[in-house]
Formats: sequence, C-alpha cells, structure tokens
Amino acid sequence: MLQSAVTELEPLSLELERALLHAASEEWQLCNALFFDERMRPPTFALIDSESALARWAHRTRTIELSRALVLGQRWTVVVEVLKHEMAHQFVDEVLLVRDETAHGPLFQKVCRERGIDARAAGLPDARHDVGVDRSVVLGRVAKLLALAQSPDEHEAQTAMKLAQKLMLEHNLSELEANVVRSYVSRELGEPMGKLEESVGLIGVVLREHFFVEVIQLRVWRPRQGSRGTVLEVTGTPENVSMAEYVYSFLHHTAEALWSQHKRAHEIKGDRDRRAYRAGVITGFLEKLRAEQRTNEEKGLVWVGDPALEKHYRARYPRISTVRTGGAGSAEARSQGHEAGRKLVLRKGVEGATASKGLALGDGKRR
Repeated sequence: MLQSAVTELEPLSLELERALLHAASEEWQLCNALFFDERMRPPTFALIDSESALARWAHRTRTIELSRALVLGQRWTVVVEVLKHEMAHQFVDEVLLVRDETAHGPLFQKVCRERGIDARAAGLPDARHDVGVDRSVVLGRVAKLLALAQSPDEHEAQTAMKLAQKLMLEHNLSELEANVVRSYVSRELGEPMGKLEESVGLIGVVLREHFFVEVIQLRVWRPRQGSRGTVLEVTGTPENVSMAEYVYSFLHHTAEALWSQHKRAHEIKGDRDRRAYRAGVITGFLEKLRAEQRTNEEKGLVWVGDPALEKHYRARYPRISTVRTGGAGSAEARSQGHEAGRKLVLRKGVEGATASKGLALGDGKRR
C-alpha cells in the first residue's frame, strides 16, 4: 500500500471512470508481460476515495484499488509506477505465496529491486529529488551563464551558452570519473498530445544527445479526455532532468515565438507551414549543438554515456522499439526555420513566456 493525502479534485463521469479502469487494466497486462513473465492472473480494478493510500492490493477480493487523488492529480506515468508497486505485492502474495513477512519485507524488496520498481511504502515514486549541495552550486552557475546569454551582444550570448553547456559536460564527466553514486528520476515533459509533433520529437533528440538524459516517447492515458496521448519522458540525475525540462520548455516556446515573428515578417495568414518551420528551428539548433560537441571532443571532453543510467533505464523499460518518421510540409518553411534555429541561443527565459513551470536551476525551488 502506498500512502498519501487526498486532494480535492473535480470528479470524472461514470463513463470516464470506466474508461480509466480499462486503461489501468491494459497497463497491468503490459506490466505483467514485461516484468512478471505473465505469471499473474488479472485482478479486479477499483477507484477509491482514500484518505490514507494512493493505492493498495486487496488479497481477499483480488482487487487493485487506485485512489482518485492519484489518477486525477498525478501524471499517468506516476500512476503506472504506483500500479507496478501494487503488482509486486500481488506477485509476492499470489505467485510466491509468501504471507508471513511484513508487507514491505525482504522478499518484496527483492522483487522490486530485480524489476526496477520503487519499493517505498509512502509517497509518490516519481517524487522530485532534491539535488545535493555541490550539484546545486553547479546548477546555480549554469543559471547565471544562461542569464548572461540574454545579452544583446550576439558574441557574448553565444559564449555564455557554450560555457553553460561545457560546465554541465565537465560536471557529468567528473562525477563518472570519481565514481559518484548517482540517483535517477523520470519526468514527463509538457502535456500529452494526440500525435507528437515532429518538433517535439526533435527536442527529444536534442536532450538525449546533449543534456545527459535518456528520452522516450510514451503513450499515456488522459483521464479527463478519455483517450490516449503521446508525451516525452526523460530519465536521468535530478539536476540533469531539471536542466532537460528547462531546455524542453525553452525550445518549445521559442520555436512558436519564432514562427509568430516569421508570420508577421512575411505577412503569412495561416498556419499551414507552422509544423515544418518549428521542426526546422529545432533541426538548426541541433546542428549547432553538434558542431559545439565536436569542438569539446577536440579538447578531450568526450561523453560516452552513463552505464548506470543505461542500466536503470533498461530496467524501467525492458522492451524499447525505435520508430523513425520523416519530415513533412513546406521545404522552404523548414529551411527558413533551420536558419533561425542556427542562430538560436539557449537563454534563461523567453520573452513573453514562462520557460518552465518547474525550473529547478539555482535554488531548486518550484515557482
């Protein structure tokens, strides 16, 4: 059982509740195959108004109960992690037939550890971890450099951005070389979309190649819409995930702002070429980052990946498929966006927009 307090939320209709429970059942079937070798029988699912639990496995009725506060107040990826925790209880109870240990005893801990499942008895599995003092200092320095990147002097702005990237690279390399024990968190970026835009997928490439996180596109349930959507999720150390979240929000907002400017400058009335232009912006920025990466590699700063992160990520997602999609839309708009992206400077904020609702650079506090 995972414990939590109930938050007052607008209820779902009966039809949407049924659809949600069906989605939870589908997630259970997938997790049963991925993590438990299909050794368990499907349980019953129920929504509860609990003041003390996020979810629980009920042995007598063979029911996995999910609190409405959880499914309506948290991201679907968090709901799935809580579901996996309760499935571990079901596995110990019905497959291993162990009932003489405490609920979160040694065997339960072992089952969770082997499958990369959060075994904590209280709190949300995806709770945002605080970064350590040394890491907060690094993020504070990065935040100051990104503030300098707002300079109207293009050379000064470009230099500040390059120094911020180099600092994050040196920080990650030094932790690996020193064998620092690193913890990892996962976080959804933005809101789920019916179909992921090409520009959003390209932002995922930017983050994976240059910001020390693993990125995956996930199909998630949207309880209030009663349908599935697609969203990016990043996994990495808390400070790298915070940085990735910031970069995602910055690029997402900036690509849209550049398209609006482009429309005004060229007196374009509609949005037919919007997606192609936005994709061009991110492609241009990615090309710029790759050039800077080559410069760092020539200086001996070579990032070959984090083996512990790879292991953690593979435990979280045992089966990953790669899907490649081509670009569409106007080639001219894409080219114009690409040129704008080549000039783009990663800054601390976006004029007229909030770069991130949960930016944790500097002091680690949510604003």
